[in-house]
Amino acid sequence: AWDLAFHMLPFAKLDPTFAKQQLLLLLREWYMAPNGQIPAYEFAFHDVNPPVHAWACWRVYKMTAKRGHRDRDFLARAFHKLLLNFTWWVNQKDLHGQHVFGGGFLGLDNIGVFDRSQPLPNGGHLEQADGTAWMAFYCATMLSIALELAAQDAAYEDVASKFFEHFVSITHAMNTLGGTGLWDEQDGFYYDQIHQGDQIDRLRLRSLVGVLPLCAVEVLPMDTLQKLPGFRKRMQWFLHNERALASHVSFGMVGGKETALLALPSRERLLRVLHYLLDEREFLSPFGIRSLSAVHRDRPFVFETAGQEYRVNYTPGESTTSMFGGNSNWRGPVWLPINYLVIEALERYGRFYGDSLQVEYPTGSGN
Repeated sequence: AWDLAFHMLPFAKLDPTFAKQQLLLLLREWYMAPNGQIPAYEFAFHDVNPPVHAWACWRVYKMTAKRGHRDRDFLARAFHKLLLNFTWWVNQKDLHGQHVFGGGFLGLDNIGVFDRSQPLPNGGHLEQADGTAWMAFYCATMLSIALELAAQDAAYEDVASKFFEHFVSITHAMNTLGGTGLWDEQDGFYYDQIHQGDQIDRLRLRSLVGVLPLCAVEVLPMDTLQKLPGFRKRMQWFLHNERALASHVSFGMVGGKETALLALPSRERLLRVLHYLLDEREFLSPFGIRSLSAVHRDRPFVFETAGQEYRVNYTPGESTTSMFGGNSNWRGPVWLPINYLVIEALERYGRFYGDSLQVEYPTGSGN
């Protein structure tokens, strides 16, 4: 399902009608389960793919016509079904109702320690940096779609408020739950956590799992929100009365207009992750961002539990393990769609922060 979502962006350049039909097809009653789950693939419907479908619908909507001439019927049809899918995620994958998500497979298991679709050793459970980031990303996209539809139908303002508040709640949990959430202050990176009884361990494996939080970012021009009195009123109440949560919303001037930034990492945490992302000894290769940091080439990640050793090596060529899908190797290679999402996110940060935020590229170069 998530491969198809990515495929439809280039396909929309060739045949926009077909691209929209394909995206709606997986949301139809013939494919979507009654509870709202979208099937992953034909050999395991129940597996969980990353929730990128809303993002693909939003991008195809904007790509296939100029502003003022876009296919709002397509966007609304997709949005109503995506509400069901979003609710499935919230009900099924937020194990303790704390806005921190598991999810299982999520496409990134080849770079992980465990097969996350299977029960974990010692009966533990995972809090996933990627699962939580994907849901923040999903939330931000649904907010943008709701605001677009609300411009001509005030009924969508309520649900836009719902996604605004949910995004901020996920951001708060990701960064603060239990102290620093899934953020590791020592390393300056986001990691999965495994809970086994009363014991909590961070899985200090530097991979795309900890890079994905950067992709949960949305820039909202305040002049757009001024035209939506219901949404604006609830947003102002929220910012005034929920100070701890509101601290995750930033405001600045972009092109002379007041603009809000919704982003999972704070400015400081963004800088710390970018330090790794743009380091040629870590993620930055001549061809894009690696799926697994090259630091694990000489220092494989090892985790021991229940008398077993779990190891992740940096493997830039053919896979050396049959785990998680035969020779489907992510442990080192560059994966294009995630690079695309990272570049999109960096463009948004750049639009908001401008020249006030500059980083070394590559890390250590002085450039």
